[in-house]
Amino acid sequence: MSRVQLALNVTDVEEAVSFYSRLFATAPAKVRPGYANFAIADPPLKLVLIEEPSREPGSLNHLGVEVGSSAEVTAATARLTAEGLTTTVEDGVTCCDAVQDKVWIGGPAGEPWEIYTVLADAEMPPGSCC
Repeated sequence: MSRVQLALNVTDVEEAVSFYSRLFATAPAKVRPGYANFAIADPPLKLVLIEEPSREPGSLNHLGVEVGSSAEVTAATARLTAEGLTTTVEDGVTCCDAVQDKVWIGGPAGEPWEIYTVLADAEMPPGSCC
């Protein structure tokens, strides 16, 4: 299973969780101080909320595609490299309250994209996400 990820900067994660819970008629999959994420089935979307009071509310933090396995991350890395894109691989990194394997690329306007898989849940100190 793959789904697009949209990570947004918010000024108040509790307020944002309330809004997006109602918008998508689903509860968040994970809530931590300054962080929440939703695994939305319809439409298939991983919505990540990162409390960043110094950034414009609703601005883009990063984009991604969540995939089901490390093998899919490795295959994406090979495909992107073959397409001539610069990739940055992070294996076993702890980010956004999870241990992940991922590859990063920059979009044409510099927007950060990641293709990643979640390996395990992890606790992180507040304010240390992504």
